[in-house]
Amino acid sequence: MPERLSAEAARRIALAAQGFTDRRPTGVIDRRHGRRVVDRVGLIQVDSVNVLARSQELPMFARLGPHRRDLIPMMIASNELFEYWGHEASLLPVAHQPLLRWRMTQATNGEAGWGGLLKLARERPGYMEAVFDEVRDRGPITAGELSDPGSKNGPWWGRSYGKNALEYLFWCGRITGRRRGNFEREYDLPERVLPAAVINAPTPSMHDAQRQLLMIAAGAHGVATASELADYHRLRTVRPLIESLVEDGQLLKVDIDGWKQPAYLHPSASIPRRVSARALLSPFDSLVWERTRTEQLFGMRYRIEIYVPEHKRVHGYYVLPFLLGEELVARVDLKSDRKQGLLVVQAAWGEPGIHEAEVASELAEELGLMATWLGLERVRVTGRGDLGAALSRAVAP
Repeated sequence: MPERLSAEAARRIALAAQGFTDRRPTGVIDRRHGRRVVDRVGLIQVDSVNVLARSQELPMFARLGPHRRDLIPMMIASNELFEYWGHEASLLPVAHQPLLRWRMTQATNGEAGWGGLLKLARERPGYMEAVFDEVRDRGPITAGELSDPGSKNGPWWGRSYGKNALEYLFWCGRITGRRRGNFEREYDLPERVLPAAVINAPTPSMHDAQRQLLMIAAGAHGVATASELADYHRLRTVRPLIESLVEDGQLLKVDIDGWKQPAYLHPSASIPRRVSARALLSPFDSLVWERTRTEQLFGMRYRIEIYVPEHKRVHGYYVLPFLLGEELVARVDLKSDRKQGLLVVQAAWGEPGIHEAEVASELAEELGLMATWLGLERVRVTGRGDLGAALSRAVAP
């Protein structure tokens, strides 16, 4: 294996590792295809933003194309996926649950979790146990269904004490959760939700679990820096673990042209000669969620602007990068107007040096596929952004 890689090779390795060298299926798409995606990426981040679609649906669409919208719920219902704190709130293979028990132990010991949750656990342990007892006796149950949900601990966006208690117990692994159709999380005991084989699986040491999580991240990256490997599952102080993996031959240390930090190559990573992908990427897609890596691999400075005041936004509210071939060539601010049956392109921006007409044509086709998948009748382009006019023409026919 090489000790030095070009930046182009690193980019192609990353795309292959994330599944973008696989052809999209042409027949019926089922759980087997979803499993293939999850096996590649390791986890899928969950987010409540629904301006376009639930963010956890979009990585599947990017890799599989149009598919039944209940694919992920089917995988959860069949006990293939569970939700926990991986890279933020995430859906992970159930087999990975033992690898995260150290994080559950840290939460139990007050070493992990949000400050408000830990404060409530310290100050109201009796209430915490009463909430657990109610989940045990009445679960599955939502925060609003608790007999004593408690008052909110802040303004309109604040959580109730009941919700915080449930979230703390969720962090600790004493309860687990699944999403209802309205995205609300319902809670139950792990032994009533997860497979017995998972519940009864031995608990690895934190050292061994984190080594395995780093290898999962390395497989999903193909090649990555230490900080990128750590970020995938939000790990800390991983350099000694990474060095031990290098010593054991499980990772290969490489230099990449133009990268300031050394990188680590998974031994099974493929180095394709070219990549012919086309995909719209969620802001929470694992290919682009680490923004420094996105800029390093693709030269695109990408930021999510949901929390930026409207008058300060550069590209828009919910902006998706557009992957064409092996480059990020454009970005579009998208919205589903469900009442009007429209996929609205609120802005479209091209990257420097692109062939505008070609990018607009490919983007228009991908937007058409997305509209069909979302059950929308057509695409409407507002014309805003330097690619807006060309995209409007490409969509018009």
